[in-house]
Amino acid sequence: MSKSLEFLTEALRRLPGVGPKSAQRMAFHLLQHDREGAAQLSRALYQAVDTVHHCAMCNTFSDTEVCDLCADEQRDRALLCIVETPADQMMIEQTLTWRGLYFVLMGRLSPLDGIGPKDLHLDKLVARAADGVVQEVVLATNFTNEGEATAHYISEMLKARGLKVSRLARGVPVGGELEYVDAGTIARAMLDRRSA
Repeated sequence: MSKSLEFLTEALRRLPGVGPKSAQRMAFHLLQHDREGAAQLSRALYQAVDTVHHCAMCNTFSDTEVCDLCADEQRDRALLCIVETPADQMMIEQTLTWRGLYFVLMGRLSPLDGIGPKDLHLDKLVARAADGVVQEVVLATNFTNEGEATAHYISEMLKARGLKVSRLARGVPVGGELEYVDAGTIARAMLDRRSA
């Protein structure tokens, strides 16, 4: 294999879920069937790496110093939703139910992976949440062990500063039938039940 093709294959392997065979197939496809697509991909990656950075307020990806959501004067600045990734932020935005602002951690606490509080920009989060404008912080981390630990850590940190902290609700999915829902989800829904 040529050095350039080997370099391309190794670069494609950096993508999540892409093993050696998949990377090789992608490289062959791009070079054999879609050279224009390969060139477009190259330009898009170069431009993104060169221009995309973190929003100064919420830490998400942005082309500008402050992202469009943080710059939007129609957003409720008293509400701050904390998510793990920009993808999580995008999913919440797609619901069209949240009118507050965000803080994107860019990860979650994971001691086994060497990710601690300093890696999640928690100092920046505390400064943002304790700015005197934010009244409630909603923790919308994932319901994994790491997400739960992250939510607990942040909750304790923010409550100590007198902030109201809530957690994203969880339970039986909309349209879900109890017969097909796992026991852990049903148990959590029972524990977190609310009046009808």
